[in-house]
Amino acid sequence: MKKKIFVKAPCLSQSGYGEQSRFALRALRSQEEHFDIYIQPIPWGRTGWIWENNEFRDWMDKRITETQVLLQQKKLNPDISLQITIPNEFQKLCPINIGYTAGIETSKVAAVWLQKGNEEVDKILVVSNHAKETYENTVAHVQTQSGEQASYRLETPIEVVHETTPRAEPEPIPGFEPLNDFNFLVVSQMGPRKNFSNTIRWFVEEFIDQEVGLVIKTNLSGNSRLDYLATENQLVQALAPYPDRKCTVSLLHGDLSSGQMTGLYAHPKIKAIINIAHGEGFGLPIFEAAREGLPVVTIGWSGQLDFLHHDGVNYFQPVKYTLSPVKQSAVWDGVIEKDSMWANADQGSYKMTLRRVFKNHSEALDQASKLKAINAKKFDTDKLYKNFCEQIYKPDPELEQWLAKLDEMDSL
Repeated sequence: MKKKIFVKAPCLSQSGYGEQSRFALRALRSQEEHFDIYIQPIPWGRTGWIWENNEFRDWMDKRITETQVLLQQKKLNPDISLQITIPNEFQKLCPINIGYTAGIETSKVAAVWLQKGNEEVDKILVVSNHAKETYENTVAHVQTQSGEQASYRLETPIEVVHETTPRAEPEPIPGFEPLNDFNFLVVSQMGPRKNFSNTIRWFVEEFIDQEVGLVIKTNLSGNSRLDYLATENQLVQALAPYPDRKCTVSLLHGDLSSGQMTGLYAHPKIKAIINIAHGEGFGLPIFEAAREGLPVVTIGWSGQLDFLHHDGVNYFQPVKYTLSPVKQSAVWDGVIEKDSMWANADQGSYKMTLRRVFKNHSEALDQASKLKAINAKKFDTDKLYKNFCEQIYKPDPELEQWLAKLDEMDSL
């Protein structure tokens, strides 16, 4: 018997949570014999909405429309809710409620996440082992009415479900031609959580007298003209102290198709991707770059290790780091706690790693090729879809047959 599942998610947003939502919907759709899927889209910060018009988008639009009609008529009675968001927004919506989150980029989750996880949902799904372990290791302390100290932790079952995106064939980006033959790539939103300033500044200092490029695919919150001007202005200010540099830093802004992103990762002049963010829930751009065989320069901490570290071997170019308290300016009440820790990349190690990749690119490329082969098996799309759906609902064949017989008897 099919289960009616109500998916509340930022499925139309251009964001990491948007990609996570679309992965979940593709997975559920791969088993439509088990699920009737209903969708309620929610916004995600100030991010824009996806713009590519394809069969999947058309399917989502139809499901969203039908869901809205049923909600207005008060005729939607789903069996399961799947809520894809940050955990302080989890709610009891259905008989069974499942929260699906990217987890956290730091060393602990907020107390409200534990509270919501224990009280509002029946299961939590996360995208990486780092997220799961952080949840399980966090202990919250409260003061009782009698003045005594008490502690609590997550009691709800929590499981890891790795994600992926559909791979599109490479497409050219009109007008895009890197100025140098050897270029590093950065793909992330501009901001303090991504350690963006140091990523650029330390690169320039290392290659200030050499013709090496840094291509940055970024934005502040969207892909509008105003966002482009604001992003460009911040980049100009960051580069102002280095007027005589020989290295180049190029901004790539705006909407790119899935095929154009593949083309960017596979471009012959793009030699490695850089990510020294303070932490990642999963790190989808790194995953997509590694899928194309692009060497990865990053720290050995947080969610990206699930696809960069296998059987005790690092298949990336490691940058040393230390864990230290998050900056006060990055504290986000209920999400990034002031007493949590995150990773700070070591400046010297970062520069040495960039230099090593530049001088010995063939070695980095060989390692990336091995990683590509490993991930192709471990992150097989059909396997990931199957695992995801089983975490939502795993049919019992004997029970299904028994219920089917009951239906046949009722129809006689």
